Amino acid sequence: MSQISTPQQVYELDGDILLRTADVTDAYMIREYFVANKAYLKPWEPTREAEFFSLSGWTRKLLKLQDVHKLGMGFYLLIIDKPSGSMLGTVSFSNLTRFPFYACNVGYSLGEGAQGKGIMTRALTMAVNYMFTQHNMHRIMACYMPHNERSAAVLERLGFVREGYAKNYLLIDGDWRDHITTSLTNPNWQPK
Repeated sequence: MSQISTPQQVYELDGDILLRTADVTDAYMIREYFVANKAYLKPWEPTREAEFFSLSGWTRKLLKLQDVHKLGMGFYLLIIDKPSGSMLGTVSFSNLTRFPFYACNVGYSLGEGAQGKGIMTRALTMAVNYMFTQHNMHRIMACYMPHNERSAAVLERLGFVREGYAKNYLLIDGDWRDHITTSLTNPNWQPK
């Protein structure tokens, strides 16, 4: 694994998998990813408005995300197949809180064609390491729907621990869905 990351920009490489911060110039690629995977991701995501699948919508969103990245308040990351340059998925960190909590939430998606190849495990490992080392996070929290066995397996492989069951937790695909709550704590956390 090689790292060229800074507190404002993510650039992590694990063999042929690149994890990097999304940029405004990625609007077309991100739009294409979500259009191509629209039906596949639908059961796992909030209901999306038409703007979410438009180039202008992604350009506006990425302009706002640039400021969020610079301020270290959140990160929207792309999982890229290095040889082809194609987008395979996303990892996002939100609700970053520093003293005294040092915690954040993580969410992710992986395209249908990239499933079952260990890609999300590799990408999420890089992403978690980035948040622990560059942002000194103590706790990263993730939730998944009980029937999402693949997500449960990825989180378990990374060492996330089940903490609870949240009834009607998130509005997914038009319905309030129960979620299992998990977290991973940084064993090397030090006050800075």
